[in-house]
Amino acid sequence: MFIRTLRDVAATAHFVDWGNGTSHRLLTRQDNMGFTLCHTVVTRGSESLLEYKNHLEACYCIAGEGEIENMAGERFPIVPGTIYVLNEHDRHYLRACVDQDLILVSVFNPPLEGTETHALKTDGASAY
Repeated sequence: MFIRTLRDVAATAHFVDWGNGTSHRLLTRQDNMGFTLCHTVVTRGSESLLEYKNHLEACYCIAGEGEIENMAGERFPIVPGTIYVLNEHDRHYLRACVDQDLILVSVFNPPLEGTETHALKTDGASAY
């Protein structure tokens, strides 16, 4: 058993500014749990085009508001109590509302190393 806090992670390389927010990678590959668990903050007013080619991801909203948009143009609101699941390596837009950060608990499978970050300034979707 072990215990880890946001404060613990903030002092390590597993606290990542991923471009449009931050991620505390609370569990990573080195923890041997078979998945990664993150406390993810999406910066208010931001938009990110994302696609995880090597990982499946599920995100559970615990605070703030935003939306996810698939490549067919369908938009889905994200509010506290909502989970969205990218079970087919789905390319998507993730947006946080303009007046508050969107805060998510994110789970990745297979697990992340813990230091990955996005390249949001490139053409196409950012992936890792």
